[in-house]
Amino acid sequence: MDSTRNAGKLRVLYGDFTLGLQGVNDSGKNFSYIFSYGRGGMESLVIDGKEWLYRTPAPTFWRALTDNDRGNGFHLRSGIWLAADMFPNCREIQISVDGKQIPFPDAPESNSYSEKEEAETVGIRFLYETITVPSARTEVEYLVRGNGSIRVEARYHGQRGLPELPVFGMRFILPTAAEGYIYKGLSGETYPDRMAGGIPGVYQVEGLPVTPYLVPQDCGVHMETEWVEIRRGSTLNNTRKGPLAEKKGSFALRIAADGKPFAFACLPYTAQELENAVHREELPPVRRTVLTVLGAVRGVGGIDSWGADVEESCRVSAEKDIQYAFVITGA
Repeated sequence: MDSTRNAGKLRVLYGDFTLGLQGVNDSGKNFSYIFSYGRGGMESLVIDGKEWLYRTPAPTFWRALTDNDRGNGFHLRSGIWLAADMFPNCREIQISVDGKQIPFPDAPESNSYSEKEEAETVGIRFLYETITVPSARTEVEYLVRGNGSIRVEARYHGQRGLPELPVFGMRFILPTAAEGYIYKGLSGETYPDRMAGGIPGVYQVEGLPVTPYLVPQDCGVHMETEWVEIRRGSTLNNTRKGPLAEKKGSFALRIAADGKPFAFACLPYTAQELENAVHREELPPVRRTVLTVLGAVRGVGGIDSWGADVEESCRVSAEKDIQYAFVITGA
């Protein structure tokens, strides 16, 4: 990092296929972010030399089925959202520098920039179109500030004719298994129709616990969250022989609500991995951390596992708009 660079400014690197941002955060730690045009999202989030992304974050529409979902046939009505979740389709990317939209900086436009470009803020907006019929539009906008904070705003544009959504949010897959997390919100596992027993407070969770159902299913959601800090103690090193996870001491990433509280789940498996396992022993070894930050969540029901649907107030309509935002910082 160039020590002569202006404090509080982002160094902006315009590549033919990526946009890079570098700087120093409020704690004096270097950060480096990369946004990929080809992958349609953020592909690297490095703070103090620690990488936080294993896969490009994308909008998520699916959570693993519960016994109650299967009992009322939810998957038969809304299974199209599983395909939309697995195959995000980025159709357009817009970039703004210091609040002003610029021509898309791929080649040859990228050649007009030098290696000394700076900015106070850079916004990268990814516009997606779901593969549902009819399709729906979603947008994810990252606003990066000179201090390294990343404001993420996700929007779903309602579309008539689509079945109910299981969830809407963002999925982050982290390179190694987290040691645990701490959050401010409701105690225990909560869903829209399972919140009465949740007590507001700050709670610490060790490891990445998965509810030991006989048949793996969705679990671990925490509603009404103001912030969560994910703690890891290892990084991924593909040059090592033997285990790829390399101990680095404890480091953390913080996700804080911007406006209304969010819901989240922090598990060692994706929804698809949970869905594919018929019994617990079929789940893969724990390698990663799957953090989903959610703006809308369907309830789990439980009135009658053999047929009753979730109460109307705890369903997520795909015909209505959904919007929420959160801020990512190093902890």
